[in-house]
Amino acid sequence: MYPKLIINLEKLNTNIKFLTEKMKNHNLSITAITKLYGADPQILSVFESYPEIEYFGDSRIKNLMAYPVSRRKKILIRIPMHSEVVDVVKYADISFNSEISTIRLLNEEAERQSKNHQILLMIDLGDLREGFFNEDDWMRAIAEITQMSNIKIMGLGVNLMCYGGIIPDEINLGKLVSCYGRVAKAFDLKLEMISGGNSSSLYLLDDNTLSTIPPGITNLRIGDAFFTGESSLGTKFSGMNNDVFTLYAEIIELKEKPSYPIGRIDVDAFGKVPEFEDKGDRLKGILAVGRQDIVFDGLYPDDDALEIIGASSDHLIMDFTESEVNYQVGDIVKFRLHYGAVLQAFTSKYVTKEYVKITKKK
Repeated sequence: MYPKLIINLEKLNTNIKFLTEKMKNHNLSITAITKLYGADPQILSVFESYPEIEYFGDSRIKNLMAYPVSRRKKILIRIPMHSEVVDVVKYADISFNSEISTIRLLNEEAERQSKNHQILLMIDLGDLREGFFNEDDWMRAIAEITQMSNIKIMGLGVNLMCYGGIIPDEINLGKLVSCYGRVAKAFDLKLEMISGGNSSSLYLLDDNTLSTIPPGITNLRIGDAFFTGESSLGTKFSGMNNDVFTLYAEIIELKEKPSYPIGRIDVDAFGKVPEFEDKGDRLKGILAVGRQDIVFDGLYPDDDALEIIGASSDHLIMDFTESEVNYQVGDIVKFRLHYGAVLQAFTSKYVTKEYVKITKKK
């Protein structure tokens, strides 16, 4: 049944082995982020075989609930909602936080559940997503938290690249280490985790990079790099696979049509005014997959001569003109996927999932 997402666990295993060894060489602990694949149990089982991975992290409580028997500590990496503090304390060992009102509720709930809950305070160093921005604010928060009965600060963290596109480097990650120095001095605290970002920080581990990860960073949160074989900045690692995920979609229409629509152009179904280049008549095909299933600009056809020109909710529209392959209706087109396309395809109930099993030991 198409569209179909193929998950190659053999290639994933190779990638995990490569990155765990690289991280170990830099004395970094690993938080494996599971949201990309919805904490799928078959994929989780591959990660479970690596003791080097100390933490699993996810932004959704439902995904943390999917692996309750894991030996890894479970981290909620999205700032908790007030409405979910009961489940946060119940299912997460650690949560990332930036609001003192939420931390107070977590403390109260942890006391009700007779548990101690660990938190990692997020510091905003310029990407302008989550985190305390002013030092006075986070120093006051820490002063209050240290007096709480059921909350323990276990670390500091930063997020970069995801919203503002700010590149992690020795300067901003060095600031995070400096923040820890001030916390340690002011409160006599020794923190277990100084988390220096996500897969975008991996380029700092490359031997060919002039920058390096600052001493004092102890952890990275790695998600898509395990599957794409590269950092979020596009640094490719030789020895890793970039096709752990592949998408197969079926051609349902193939016809010569004009490249420019006929009539008055207004907004499309998604509220955008589309733009077109008039190339004359082209061989255009429609594939049975759409925006409800994938982010189409995160797809890369295996046949480089094919061009993706647009998508609606249920249709992917492509230009087949330049290809030397004699495609027919009913044929299957193969794609590599980037982060956004994988994220949406894996969570779509309309995309069939199929696994290539591991045939050899790690």
